[in-house]
Amino acid sequence: MTEEKKAVVSTKSGKLEGVYEDGLHKFRGIPYAEPPVGKLRWLPPQPVKPWDGIRPAKKYGAMAPQIAAAAPRDFPGAPDFGDVPQSEDCLYLNIWTPGLDDGKRPVFFWIHGGGFTIGSGSETFLDKGVLAQRGDIVMVSINYRLGAAGFLNLKEITGGAIPSTGNEGILDQAAALAWVQDNIARFGGNPDNITIAGFSAGGMSVGTLLALPAAKGRFCKAVNRSGAANMVGTPAEALAIAQEFLGIFGLKGNDIDGIRNLSTEKLLDGQTGVGELMRQRGKNPLVFQPIVDGVILPHKPMDAIRQGYARQVTVMAGTSRDELKSSSAGDPSLKNLDDDGLVKRLSASLPDTIIPGLITAYRKSLTDAGKPASAADIFSCIDTDALFRIPTLRLIEAQQQHGARAFNYLFTYPSPAMGGILGATHGLDNPFLFGALDREFTGNGEKQQKLAETIQDSCAAFMHTGNPSCRSAGEWPEYGNTRKTMVFDTDTRIEEDVFGEEREAWDKYTL
Repeated sequence: MTEEKKAVVSTKSGKLEGVYEDGLHKFRGIPYAEPPVGKLRWLPPQPVKPWDGIRPAKKYGAMAPQIAAAAPRDFPGAPDFGDVPQSEDCLYLNIWTPGLDDGKRPVFFWIHGGGFTIGSGSETFLDKGVLAQRGDIVMVSINYRLGAAGFLNLKEITGGAIPSTGNEGILDQAAALAWVQDNIARFGGNPDNITIAGFSAGGMSVGTLLALPAAKGRFCKAVNRSGAANMVGTPAEALAIAQEFLGIFGLKGNDIDGIRNLSTEKLLDGQTGVGELMRQRGKNPLVFQPIVDGVILPHKPMDAIRQGYARQVTVMAGTSRDELKSSSAGDPSLKNLDDDGLVKRLSASLPDTIIPGLITAYRKSLTDAGKPASAADIFSCIDTDALFRIPTLRLIEAQQQHGARAFNYLFTYPSPAMGGILGATHGLDNPFLFGALDREFTGNGEKQQKLAETIQDSCAAFMHTGNPSCRSAGEWPEYGNTRKTMVFDTDTRIEEDVFGEEREAWDKYTL
């Protein structure tokens, strides 16, 4: 092995030794903050202490404690984080780079999804670093605190004795971003050309970072994938969740020692318990999420974005057509859903005034397309758009109002798994972006490989120039007044105002 390929880098905290694999220098398990354990649990991330000598960076660091996803590991597209241990000592990041030089390559800062309760920067589709090599970029993935460790507000219920605001997980992301900005030049990256990107809760995190003072000025572009700027809680909701959480263990807010002494396993038990209580009450099951506390996160992200807080950031945002098909397929309560039940389920999260119009628009759209239009089908489509597509369009529209460039995509390629019932489901586009196709979930023939390369090339072009147009994708115009959208499929193309009838049905309601 040559001296160049020993992959040793001096950071501001100390020297790191990675590995050279697949034509890339890879550094795994880099600490970007002190372990948030003991007295540091529920505190903002603290600067990592420098080390002497050369620290190995060849294995992934522990991922945040979590309960396995509901889908079995062999379910098509189920999350796979590799055989990585779990620990509250989880604040690590990973880097893939084509060269340890002064190449000033664009930096792709990836935030994993998982409903703010599961996930890891060691997702197996990242490991080979295909996007970094094909796009000549530096790719970074991060871990951050999840669930009760990262998103539980205890400040009010404990009278400030435990000062957690419920934004510690988001502050972890900002701390990782700061570390990258300070050190990435030593890995061949350009600290002045950082693109933050994320999927699902990671996309929602990107939406939050667009409005987070602690992250302002640390990135110039953002990629929201199946997640916008719409999932945050209020202080009142956070207090109610804290009360429910402590109640599971028979604790009161003044029992500071009892709260601090909760084991990692108890934290996970509490998360599960609170989530189940919310589901039984028909409430939002996404219990743990960023909190608009008025200080760390001063305003709702969408409100701040509408006011121009992120006007300097170029955005590329999109969703998959059938985000919730995989979860709907496994939901027995949808099998016998009728129109009355459809209205009732939608009324739990949407104003009654828009529900009839939505049902009419979606039923017509499905019927006109020759697709099944049962109450369950309509619910799945409306639920997908309420949670993902419409908030994404609102984000794009808000950025455009302030002169920022904004690009939209819709991923419509259906998974071949399970006879095709999953459609273009949640997360199917990730293996295409990161070059990790398989036979069952994505298909891996010539058409699928071409689609993967198109998605990778357009994302790389966006990182390099702020414009996703490229040879494989063709010209990709801004969303603009005609709502131009890149439709990613085996016949990738530009369309205007995709599913416009459904969008119009939402226009009287602000998300």
